[in-house]
Amino acid sequence: MKIVTYNVNGLRPRISQFGSLLKFLASLDADIICIQETKLSRHELTADVVMADGYESFFSCTRTNGKGRVGYSGVATFCRVKSAFSSTEAALPIAAEEGFTGLLEKPGGFGTGKDEMPVKAGGLEEFAKDELLKVDSEGRCIITDHGHFVLFNIYGPRADSEDAERTQFKQTFFQILQKRWETLQQQGRRIVVVGDLNIAPAAIDRCDAPPDFEKNEFRRWFRSMLVECGGPFFDVFRAKHPDRIEAYTCWSQSTGAEEFNYGSRIDHILSSGSCLHQDHCLLDQNFFICHVKECDILIQFKRWKPGNKPRKCRWKGGRSIKLEGSDHVPVWMSLMDIPDVVQHSTPSLSARYVPTVHGFQQTIASVLMKRQKAEQVKTFEVSSSFSDENITKRSSQVCCISRDFPSSSLQPEGVIPRRDVPSICSINDSFDKTMLASVIRHTKSTSGMVTKKKAKQSQSSGSQLSLKSFFQKSSNLKDGVDNAGTESSLDQADELKSSEDPSETSAGNDGSKSTKMVEMDVSASNQEQCVVDSGSSPKSKSDTNNVALVEWQRIQQIMQNSIPLCKGHGEPCVARVAKKAGPNHGRRFYVCARAEGPASNPETNCGYFKWAASKSRHR
Repeated sequence: MKIVTYNVNGLRPRISQFGSLLKFLASLDADIICIQETKLSRHELTADVVMADGYESFFSCTRTNGKGRVGYSGVATFCRVKSAFSSTEAALPIAAEEGFTGLLEKPGGFGTGKDEMPVKAGGLEEFAKDELLKVDSEGRCIITDHGHFVLFNIYGPRADSEDAERTQFKQTFFQILQKRWETLQQQGRRIVVVGDLNIAPAAIDRCDAPPDFEKNEFRRWFRSMLVECGGPFFDVFRAKHPDRIEAYTCWSQSTGAEEFNYGSRIDHILSSGSCLHQDHCLLDQNFFICHVKECDILIQFKRWKPGNKPRKCRWKGGRSIKLEGSDHVPVWMSLMDIPDVVQHSTPSLSARYVPTVHGFQQTIASVLMKRQKAEQVKTFEVSSSFSDENITKRSSQVCCISRDFPSSSLQPEGVIPRRDVPSICSINDSFDKTMLASVIRHTKSTSGMVTKKKAKQSQSSGSQLSLKSFFQKSSNLKDGVDNAGTESSLDQADELKSSEDPSETSAGNDGSKSTKMVEMDVSASNQEQCVVDSGSSPKSKSDTNNVALVEWQRIQQIMQNSIPLCKGHGEPCVARVAKKAGPNHGRRFYVCARAEGPASNPETNCGYFKWAASKSRHR
């Protein structure tokens, strides 16, 4: 059996990086994959991030609404199994629990059961309920019981020394966690702890460890849990590689420290308990000695590949290249002689039962509402399918009404050129000007939309159109419409000749004049636009672009001249902003742009620092 722990720094970015969740999990090639910092909230647990063929998954998401904690942290455990039901595989957990206090309520449809009521875990009676819920509210633990051992997937909290509130939270977190471990050990259970604990236990696990590095309270607590200090756990990696230096699992993103392997080892695998063999005659037999075959760091997942040449691909303050991947790398452990367990099925906490994946339970009322909405949509589609026919009928009704008008009604000889709207057969004298004006405006807007659509199609084929070509196409379109209008005008002229009332002929002449005036206005407008187009020649446009380019280069040069050069390399510095609370919060400063690394390496950051010149705030 192979177990992997990996802080992914966001599950969705890793899925995008590998193409799918299944490909990402396959790249780790493990039976149990424990990931931290998923950065997923509960409503984001959709099938594409929780379900993969051949895997069962268990998630814990942050439940707090505290500042900076929404969509933060989160852990998940993926188990590779042949079957999720009636299985004897040890990789498929017999039971699963979100958090480690036992008090987290399960959301509807997600790990619920009649016999599952939140009960305070054994050994935690001395802690208040509110205190336990606060520790478990950030989605930092998933526990899976694999029969032979209990697996803790942990994402330990981070706390700066200046932040008293988070320091207290971290203390309470590990204090309660230790109590839960002790209770399980008293029951004779074997425990495996994996994850990003945010603790580098010793100076060998840190690149720039100062003399008092190991005096930190959390490092002292970590070492007190190890066998060499009288504790129950083995630090599996360090036990297998006691003298390996520069074995780091995490690097700072803000300083580019990964380029020179300037990091720390804060991702761990711990184990405790007796071996699985029936013969316990030897005192030194334990789970680590008998069943842990190997443990190592998957360096190939580093964003900065070993083959990169620093001079060619230097970090340069994060501006020259973008490293894809997490700022952590996975750690793996292989186990041997792990037998099968009793037949069982996947626990109810499995992500396959998440409502956003499995589906919400529907009531009869919701089904009827959906059916009613579907009928409304169908009715709307039927009514919209006859919209064109209704428009045609209305236009024919207008024609019929005009024929019934008295001799004072107008019958124009021409037709307003329109392609998508039915032709108006006759227009009454009382509203011909208003109707003509509205139709002309709609015609112009419609022709403009057709021209833009054709322009987009031509651009997608690879040729860029000039402004003049738009008017050429619209003029061609106008000619075609005018030809169609001429044919309909001849038909209307025949109707005028058959009329016995001479007043209709004179009225028709007036209508013809108004139509010709409209056509003259449209053509004049097109000519004016063509004149404007011809006035902006390609040469003048290129000159304008050149002037803008020169001006932008001048501004860039001024900005470049204002950036100081670092003393160690004589290279332009990179600007930063002070984020630490205090009198200098928000103030800009300059530092060496090279990646952070050991001071003995001249290629690393030289440590140059300078405050940016700023006007005095005091007035």
